[in-house]
Amino acid sequence: MLSNSFANEVTDIKNLVINKELKSYVDIRFLDIKNKELNLNSYKGNLVILNFWATWCAPCKDEMPSMDLLTKNPNLDNLKIFPINIGKDTSQKSLTFFKDLNIKNLEIYFDPPDTLAKKFKLRGLPTTILFNKDGLEFARIIGSIDFADEKFIKWLSNFN
Repeated sequence: MLSNSFANEVTDIKNLVINKELKSYVDIRFLDIKNKELNLNSYKGNLVILNFWATWCAPCKDEMPSMDLLTKNPNLDNLKIFPINIGKDTSQKSLTFFKDLNIKNLEIYFDPPDTLAKKFKLRGLPTTILFNKDGLEFARIIGSIDFADEKFIKWLSNFN
């Protein structure tokens, strides 16, 4: 595990908020495009990003292409990214959004009826929550970020 001193050194990454204490959640579930339920616990052992977005969100549109590229970064081979639409958009509208942005590497997921937006106390979009290999939240990105930023990738690769 990384020390707090290292974590504090990188707080100049735009919109990145590093948790003072790791946060644990019970039963984090979301839906894939076929309405199949997935459980975050199934991805322990991986670095996990949950990105909350909507088709009407302009900053979401700005950051999605760089997040798509992040999935192909060779230094982050243990990374799982789940972009979760919480905007009550239809599957077709979401697919069109991805197609218009030329998103090739990400899948679309949806917030279940019991809403993760409430569970995670989201205040705006986009919001990205980062989980370590033990399934604990260690940081959030409040607002948009350039996921292709080298400083961010270097920092993130320390958790991979």
